[in-house]
Order: sequence, then C-alpha cells, then structure tokens
Amino acid sequence: MKSGKLRLLALLPVLASLILLYFDIFPQSYRTRCSLIEYRHYWIASKRIVTPSAIISGAVEVKGGKIKSIVEGDDWRANTWSKQVIDYGEAVIMPGLIDVHTHLDDPGRTEWEGFPSGTRAAAAGGITTLIDMPLNNFPSTVSEETLKLKTKAAQGRIFVDVGFWGGLVPENAFNATALERLLEAGALGLKSFMCPSGINDFPMTNSSHIKEGLSVLAKYKRPLLVHAEIQPEAEDDLAGNPRSYSTYLKSRPASWEQAAIKELLTVTKDTRAGGSSEGAHLHIVHLADARSSLQLIKEAKSSGDRITVETCPHYLAFSAEEIQDGDTRFKCAPPIRDADNKEKLWAALMDGDIDMLSSDHSPSAPQLKLFNEGNFLKAWGGISSLQFVLPVTWSYGRKHGISLHQLVSWWSEKPAKLAGQDLKGAIVTGNHADIVVWEPEVEFELDDNHPVFLKHPNISAYMGSKLSGKVLATFVSGNLVYQEGGKHAPVACGVPILAK
Repeated sequence: MKSGKLRLLALLPVLASLILLYFDIFPQSYRTRCSLIEYRHYWIASKRIVTPSAIISGAVEVKGGKIKSIVEGDDWRANTWSKQVIDYGEAVIMPGLIDVHTHLDDPGRTEWEGFPSGTRAAAAGGITTLIDMPLNNFPSTVSEETLKLKTKAAQGRIFVDVGFWGGLVPENAFNATALERLLEAGALGLKSFMCPSGINDFPMTNSSHIKEGLSVLAKYKRPLLVHAEIQPEAEDDLAGNPRSYSTYLKSRPASWEQAAIKELLTVTKDTRAGGSSEGAHLHIVHLADARSSLQLIKEAKSSGDRITVETCPHYLAFSAEEIQDGDTRFKCAPPIRDADNKEKLWAALMDGDIDMLSSDHSPSAPQLKLFNEGNFLKAWGGISSLQFVLPVTWSYGRKHGISLHQLVSWWSEKPAKLAGQDLKGAIVTGNHADIVVWEPEVEFELDDNHPVFLKHPNISAYMGSKLSGKVLATFVSGNLVYQEGGKHAPVACGVPILAK
C-alpha cells in the first residue's frame, strides 16, 4: 500500500507536465473572459518590434501574462508547433503606454468619467497602465481611508492596470503619521497644487507643506508631483472679452509657472545626495512654459536636484493663436501658450530637458464646459484626450523627426520609473506582457464614423482632427483587452496597483 502511494507521488510531476502540455496543444481549452483570445501561451510576431536596444523583426513569446522570450529573425517558428501565433506583419509592437497623469473621477463624479469608461478609452489608445490623480473623484484621496474607497471602486471595473497617487494637502502635510499610513496603504507617491485646484476638499499647498511631504517620501523613495502655478495675491481686474482665448491666456501668464518653480527650487535642494530628503524626488506636471520656467528646471537638474518634468500632447499639438472664440474645449491650466512656445517645448522634449509625456486627461460633464456661453473664464478646464495621445504624439512629432524609441522613452520607460513599476515599460524577458500593436502610417479622421470610447466625445479638443497611428491591439498582462473594430474584452480584469 505504501509503495503504491509512493509510485503515485512519483507520477504527480509527470501528470502535471502532461496537463500543461495539453493546455499548450489545445489552447481552446483555456478560456477566459478577460481576453479576446483564448490562449495562455502564444507568440506575437512582427517585422517591427521595439526593444530597448533595437527595432527587430521576430516574435515575442507570452506565457502566463509575462514575456517569456524575444526572438529575432525566424528561429522562433520552430518552437510554435503547439502554440498560437498572432502575426501582425509590418505593424509596430511596442510596450504599452503608461499614463502617469489622468483623472478618472471615480468614485463620486462618475458622470464626468469613471473607471469602466476611462480604462476602456485607455485600452483603445494603447495605454496599458494609468496612474490616477487624487482629485476630481469624491472624496479626494488624501488618507488611507479614502485610498481604500478608491481601490474598492476599481475592483472588477478596470480594463487596464491602475495605480493611485495620494494627495498632499495642508491637513495632512505636517502629520507624518497620516502621510505614512497613506503611503503604506499603497499610494505610489503624492500630488499637490500650488494654486487653487477648483476642488473644495483638495486645497493648495505652499513650499513648507511640500518640504514636509518630501521628507516623508524620502523614506519610501517615491515622488511628489506638483501643479506648479502660483497666483499672485493681488491682481488687477481682468479686462477683455471672456469668449476670447487671449483673455484667458492673460489671466494665467507664464509668470505663474515661473513663480511656483522658483519657490519649489528652495526645497528641491534637499533631494540632492546627502540632503534631508534624499531618496524622494519632485516631479513637475504638465509644464506649459518653455522659456523661463524650463530654464529654472534645467539649472536645478544640473545642480543635482532630483527633479523631473512632464508636458502634455495638447501643449505640443495646439497653439493659442489657433483657438477660436468660445471654444472652451481647449481650456486647461496652465493654458496652451503661443506657437513659438510650442516649438520650444518640442525642442526641449527632443533634447531630453523634458523627461516624459502624460495626458492630464481631465474630462467633465459637458454642461460644465459652457458651450453656449463660451466663457473661458468660467468654464471648467481640462483636456479630454486619453484615447488619442499615441496618435497625437506621433502625428505632430513626425514633423520634428521623433523616433519609435523616443516615443517609448516618453510614454513607457520613464513613466514606469516614475511610478516605481520595474516590470513595466519595456519589451524585455520577465516583464509584464503589456503591449500595444499599431500602424504608424495609417491615417484616420476623428469624425462620427470613427469608433470613439471617450465618455463625452464632444468635449475633446481633438475631435475633428486628422491623425496618423491606428491602434490594432492592446494586451495587458497577456490578455488581449482591445482590438481594432472597437472590440473590448468581455470582463474588466485590470489590476489595481498598490506600492509595497
């Protein structure tokens, strides 16, 4: 009897191997509603695969949600007798985009956006990871308890992976215990505003609050993201037509950004090697001013301050001169500046002075845009863009000679590093199989005939544009969550990302 049990135990590894082989040979037996394909082990092939070192012709092997191997040339074909192959021909295979600055407004303001609608749009745009901002949802994410509300709301409702920034506000800035609890609950870092945010439960901070936040973040080696604008205490009454974009532009001049960055640089020196906040770093979000503000950032970097900066596609695509009277789709903060400034932003991005891109996807209910009134001073600000950032960056960037590797750096590699996601952002063995497949040469018009997954398409400044760069497929942890024709996976199986 005992020897029979031993023989059975000896056979168990063999039996397990046979079961695994069965699932490889008969992949239709593996079914998941998380994906539009029924395979757990497969190959994605193309003549243009963007790896960190080169663009290769070959295939990426995916197994168990991760990248198992990358093979150049045709050698991989000998190993595919039992596995599914998806051959994308000449299409580009790239790491999925990581958007570190998006407002999904869930819970509390799902009439503006929401986890299901926002993550569907992300998947349709080739974005595989979003990092959600701590405001515009209600309540704002400024404590351990409110972060738990957000992660609970995300469960089973996200089609891509979603992480969360926590909020640095006056009520918690001097309470190290509260900030530590928020970070230990999984916030990937903190975010603050140096001007009124427009959200009542997310008040603005100053350099004293930011200094305290950095000292706590240093222990966790996580970033502090800052909206860098300071509004002067006393201003003259603004004259001008409120329907004119030039009036709005004058209401938030570049000097606001410059003043905020000057103040920030009084505390970022603490992030230098040996400083009191070494280990933390400060990240300036959505830089719009490519002149004096950018110069201050460059000088701080050269001095050893741990500081990074992002800009957004709308600052690279549009200029103030072309915005029509009353078209409040284009209102955002900081404002879209003049054409010369736009060219300087491109130059800074190409030279590496701007580190990365993000969408700052910030939708709202359409009525808040005041389309009938067209008042730029009263309308809610924010550019709705999540689905379009890849083709927008590519379409406008081609004029500046951008490469696929630069695109990956700005949208995948550096955002992954900022968010502390070591297994994302590059097509390398062992990483999550987060992949976008797209056709850079294919043009399309954002009209009524184009499948659009933004919750409120009419508020997006990009509607009516002609773009290049059609997304064919988006894979998140090996699951095909979107494919051309507007198809999404039946079930939302994205994972909430919490820092450990």
